[in-house]
Amino acid sequence: MSRPKGINTICTHVGELEDREFKGAVSPLYMSTSYAFEDVETKRYPRYFNTPNQVALAKKMAALEHGEASLIFGSGMAAVSTSLMAFLRSGDHVVFQDSLYGGTSNLVTEEFEKFGIEYSFAKDAKAESLKAEIKPNTKVIYIETPSNPLLRITDMRAVAQLANENALVSMIDNTFASPVNQNPIDFGIDVVIHSATKYMGGHSDILAGTVISSEEYINRIFHMAKNFGGSLSDYTVWLLERSLKTMGLRVKAQNENAMKLAEFLNSHPDVANVYYPGLKDHPDHELATGQMKAYGGMLSFELKENINASEFMKALKLIKPSMSLAGVESTILLPSKTSHGLLSPEEREKQGIKDNLLRFSVGIEETEDLIEDLERAIKKSN
Repeated sequence: MSRPKGINTICTHVGELEDREFKGAVSPLYMSTSYAFEDVETKRYPRYFNTPNQVALAKKMAALEHGEASLIFGSGMAAVSTSLMAFLRSGDHVVFQDSLYGGTSNLVTEEFEKFGIEYSFAKDAKAESLKAEIKPNTKVIYIETPSNPLLRITDMRAVAQLANENALVSMIDNTFASPVNQNPIDFGIDVVIHSATKYMGGHSDILAGTVISSEEYINRIFHMAKNFGGSLSDYTVWLLERSLKTMGLRVKAQNENAMKLAEFLNSHPDVANVYYPGLKDHPDHELATGQMKAYGGMLSFELKENINASEFMKALKLIKPSMSLAGVESTILLPSKTSHGLLSPEEREKQGIKDNLLRFSVGIEETEDLIEDLERAIKKSN
């Protein structure tokens, strides 16, 4: 039996399209939205997720997450909504952990009742809390680890076991970890979802999503997806395949930077709290160490009351106050005004998201330059 390919080899080579005409080193781009339907092996149509570039990229995604198959979507939310709706119908119930991406929470609270779908948010992300919310009509358990924005860690193995014992489908948003740092299918999770806009795209210029699972489950999601129409243009598919080639290298650099920056902030007298699973005082450090290969490039922190968070961000010169995350450039934002702005103040408070909480997406810059930028901004806004 051959040795499994390494992450950078998968990123670079799996799912390549061969340029048979000119022997180019990169996958050719097939822009057509119209393909022959007679005397062909596959009837290709962009909305059916089966154009040459879509199929090739899906192979790479599946290999990265140790799954059997994958689909590529127009956004992370298209991947989330389509996957959930593929396994839920009127009268069904789904259990979510408490801390989720704000867009996912908003989807659930604004749309599910219209479809007659019941839902519960567990009091936290622990398996016993999720178990307490299971009902006779529950069909799905949905988790997110590390969570957005407080970087709490959910025990994937325990959740997978809980789902299996109750004949439920387990789903995870694995965006914050990326396939470089964590592979949930190895722990028994059924469906893995990514906002490919983030670490997979990695350059803040691609909007995409992906779902990875077994052939059976991907086929079920596909039948919903072709009706929802959330497919991605082949040009963006090609760009995403290009970006994935460096994901392993990018994320490794971001991991290393984030660890050093978390330690710097954790020892700073003007910082009240730092949330990063790589820190030994993080409540889920031991769990993260057991299921992650590295701790990721995301962290959050709270400045002390003498520093205004908005003024602090304005004082930054290198780190960009900006929406989204996981680009090669470092960015920072206030979740209360952006990613979780759709939640009510009460809902944010319940999740522990304070108005002065800053979410820091660490890039690939030199660590010393980032520390200097943070130190200067803290002094200027103090």
